[in-house]
Amino acid sequence: MAADEKTQAKGEQVKGKVKKVVGGAAGNESLKAEGRTEESKGDLRGAKEKVKDAVKPKE
Repeated sequence: MAADEKTQAKGEQVKGKVKKVVGGAAGNESLKAEGRTEESKGDLRGAKEKVKDAVKPKE
């Protein structure tokens, strides 16, 4: 499941970055803000997975 979460986090980061760039280029502040939010959500999800990996006991 961790790999799925990491993939989802990376997808959110990329999608958010694209929306942010497109919104900025088009002058659409709403889309730009939505992109920043989505990118941040992906960053947080990725950070959560890194913490889980660091805390997970070694087998």
